[in-house]
Amino acid sequence: MCHDTYPFSGTLYVFRNRASDKIKIVFWENNGFVMYYKSLAEEKFRWPEEGEELLTITGEQLSWLLDGYDIAAMKPHRTLQYESVC
Repeated sequence: MCHDTYPFSGTLYVFRNRASDKIKIVFWENNGFVMYYKSLAEEKFRWPEEGEELLTITGEQLSWLLDGYDIAAMKPHRTLQYESVC
C-alpha cells in the first residue's frame, strides 16, 4: 500500500525547460491535476545553480518568479510591448 500522498497535498510542483524560457506548475485540485504553463517571449527564468535539484520557495517568491523576477537578485524581466502577432 502506498502512503505517499504528497502529489495530492496541494503542493505546487514547478518545472522549467532546458532553455529556461518555459515554466510548468502542476498541482492536485479536488478531482484532477491542474497545469499552469508560461512561456517567455525573450527572457529566461532564473533557476537554482546546477547541482541543486530541489528548491523550496514561498508563495510570494513563486509570484515574483512568474512576474519575471530573478528571485535571487530581485531584478525583473523587461516589459515587452507588441503591436501585432504577425
